[in-house]
Amino acid sequence: MKRNKVLSLAGLAAKAGKIASGEFPVEKAVKSGKGHLVIVAEDASANTRKKFTNMCSYYGVPILYMETREILGKTIGKEFRASVAVLDAGFAKAMLEAEEAQHQKKEECVCQK
Repeated sequence: MKRNKVLSLAGLAAKAGKIASGEFPVEKAVKSGKGHLVIVAEDASANTRKKFTNMCSYYGVPILYMETREILGKTIGKEFRASVAVLDAGFAKAMLEAEEAQHQKKEECVCQK
């Protein structure tokens, strides 16, 4: 599944020290140009989702909405995290490609039925 692939890559990025997590570090990463991808938990507050949606749109940073705060946190070795920024362009690209590949695969399955 795409979620597993993206989360696996996020875990690797965290171990490599290429992740910023939490509202203020993620915001700083995006605004400074160091954030190449933002992941926001689907169960994050409406305010958090809106804030990062607007910020990423303004700064041209891709954003993914996936999983829960608990799963996102555990993926990077923390407790709960509503937002994560990927600080490495290579990891970010691989995650976006995995997301896109799963999205296309899902559409193919729907079309075949």
